[in-house]
Amino acid sequence: MSRTLNISLIQLEYLIALDEHRHFIKAAEACFVTQPTLSMQIKKLEDELGVKLFDRSRQPVIPTDVGSLVIEQARKVLRETQKIDNVLQEYKGTVSGDLVIGIIPTVSPYLMPHLISRISKDFPDIRLHVKELMTEEIVRMLREDHLDVGILATPLNEDGIIEKPVFNEKFCLYLNPEHPAFEKDHPDVNDLISNKLWLLSEGNCFRYQTINLCSVKDNRGNGHFDYESGSIETLIRIVNLEGGATVIPEWASLELPDEQKKNLRMLNNEADLREVSLVYTRNFAKAKLLDSLFEVLIKCVPENLKSNSEGRILKVTTR
Repeated sequence: MSRTLNISLIQLEYLIALDEHRHFIKAAEACFVTQPTLSMQIKKLEDELGVKLFDRSRQPVIPTDVGSLVIEQARKVLRETQKIDNVLQEYKGTVSGDLVIGIIPTVSPYLMPHLISRISKDFPDIRLHVKELMTEEIVRMLREDHLDVGILATPLNEDGIIEKPVFNEKFCLYLNPEHPAFEKDHPDVNDLISNKLWLLSEGNCFRYQTINLCSVKDNRGNGHFDYESGSIETLIRIVNLEGGATVIPEWASLELPDEQKKNLRMLNNEADLREVSLVYTRNFAKAKLLDSLFEVLIKCVPENLKSNSEGRILKVTTR
């Protein structure tokens, strides 16, 4: 007959905080308690379980093998506990609570101003916490329950990650007026690889989609590109000043001033699309919030992008 464990939810919260911060003082600060209080509760939990959960001889402290297993289960317990509040909220018919969102930098500048405005008007009791992150970081933080949802390019083909497509957008070419292909309505790949092609920095999935789209080898210093940036806006400014070309998402092209839109062209393979989705794990418990967020996201998308239903969705990779 198995014994009944005397474990509190507070102890599990402290356990997870210590795993995240790997430092007793920092974990205590994150939980708004003193370091002795947190240390005492972790020790009581270890005594109750009869095992050491952390190796304190290491700095930073690290979970023991059994500690890692207990921490994983503790996350599941707290996640299931949070569902109680969600059940109550849905029963009352209210849409409220906190949503922690991770969003990639090539979507955030165009979507977030609209999303924040609409959420504040339509669902004032939803509190958004938004972090700009790379795709790999979003996937990792979703799995570790540091994020509720992500907004990024898909398909990811990640086990346990559910993708809910929001919109598709084309890949637009932004050219300097001195570029040899400026007079063409639809430049082809050969026009790009023979001149400067400015790319986003490592880690941006849009960079690798551009490389695949243009059939350019990802090899720094090969003459195709001389500078890398984490910002679409920065690449556009470089093209304006230094020549060459860059590839930008369709939504970014819609935000350009009228005088810069004359620099836009579509590639011959304009049927290629980037899919942007709302993603979350199978354990996501805030169903009502998720539905409300998706509803608002659809309203934020420009009409031009809603019609992009035909085309080949480019594969997403971060390396």
